[in-house]
Amino acid sequence: MIEEIIKYLSVYMVSMVKFFGGPVTGISLGLSYFETVLLTIAGMMTSVVVFSFAGRAAAGWLSRRRIARNKPVFSKKNRNIVKVWSKFGIKGIAFLTPLLLTPIIGTIVAALFGAPRKNIILNMLWSSVLWSFALTFVAFQFRQLFSGMF
Repeated sequence: MIEEIIKYLSVYMVSMVKFFGGPVTGISLGLSYFETVLLTIAGMMTSVVVFSFAGRAAAGWLSRRRIARNKPVFSKKNRNIVKVWSKFGIKGIAFLTPLLLTPIIGTIVAALFGAPRKNIILNMLWSSVLWSFALTFVAFQFRQLFSGMF
């Protein structure tokens, strides 16, 4: 019983920080497809809810940190994020968050651009559901492909 709880918490907590880590962790721990999907969604959405409330404060902290380390304001990554926001808005940021950003950074970016909290949460929800099903499916397929090799 405790082992199962630790497995669930592992997938949940990894998904809070790095979305793609959820499916990989779930599979490596032997969880089912749907357990992995649900825990990955829950992990990302926990980060989204927490950082949608603290997003502007976190953005201020990141800005002060960047200034203290003398990092440029417009790095290549930042310019690409601005391009995505300009073309697609919150939907584009939400779509790319699980793949290219982390749930934390994606939420902070959306908050920094002034997206309403409700829009951030709803858009990140559909994105987490879509990508959780897709990435978990891919990870399960690779596991089955490689299990026959060893």
